[in-house]
Amino acid sequence: MGGGGGGGPFVNRTPEQLRQQVRETEDQTAIKVFETELGGLLNELLASANSRDVEKVRDRLDEIKDALEGPLETTVDSLFGGSVAKHTYVDGLSDVDSLLVLDDPDLQNSRPSEAIKSVADILSSELGGSAKVSSGRLAVTVAYPDGQEIQLLPAFKTTEGLKVPSFMRDGWSGISPEKFQAALTARNEQCAGKLVPTIKLAKAAIGTLPEQQRLSGYHVESLAIAAFRNYEGPKTTAAMLPVFFEKARELVASPIRDSTGQSVHVDAYLGDAGSPERVAAAHVLGRIAKRMRNASAHMSREQWEALFSANDN
Repeated sequence: MGGGGGGGPFVNRTPEQLRQQVRETEDQTAIKVFETELGGLLNELLASANSRDVEKVRDRLDEIKDALEGPLETTVDSLFGGSVAKHTYVDGLSDVDSLLVLDDPDLQNSRPSEAIKSVADILSSELGGSAKVSSGRLAVTVAYPDGQEIQLLPAFKTTEGLKVPSFMRDGWSGISPEKFQAALTARNEQCAGKLVPTIKLAKAAIGTLPEQQRLSGYHVESLAIAAFRNYEGPKTTAAMLPVFFEKARELVASPIRDSTGQSVHVDAYLGDAGSPERVAAAHVLGRIAKRMRNASAHMSREQWEALFSANDN
């Protein structure tokens, strides 16, 4: 019987072609090894981001409620209106926020600036030296010695829904936090549960930037909902992170219009479409996306780690 020899991957190949094929096989193996290593690194970073004490946050919110209810002689409901409720909270980013639903006719009939000052004055008096209380245009911030900050947004229930301070004027504006949370949950499910961890890692990277370059937590979440609409790419954090920053670079150029009623409050701080602030934000987001792509192209764990280190930004 004659031997047919058959065909194979090395038949009729020149030595150079064989060397090229070996290099390509080695490259594919190296890429798979790096992808596994990168996935492990991002999981480590997520574990660090998750190392928060939610119970401490809840205890402090209870303390704040108790401090307010006495002087106001009314009930104060505290709602997790932000990152804790949506599981996108990242330690160290002043990202804890809560809606304080006040049932006080005097405050409800006042301007937001007056309500915010009243709440801040009461908390300053009641909390004493255990925390530093400050008031801003939209919220009261309670800063604790361990570095944790809780932002409190005063709100009122009306027949039309919740009302909170408006960003654009010293008046009250309606929001629907439940709809926003539902939209985020739905998009996370569409992304096989990888959107929330992607948001956490994006916040962690943004948190290493100088404070004036950081986007707000709500804004990051709103951008993520928009960025991954109809997403069909790989549903892994390693793949989705650079996509987020690339899409966000484009989306940040204009105010986000969202039917939930939430987005009118999350990115107005950057001004109108095409503002210098939005141009600068787009540049920063694009730079992060490029660094992520380069880190993967060079299969460099060190370059990826640098993206989450404040000393390298």
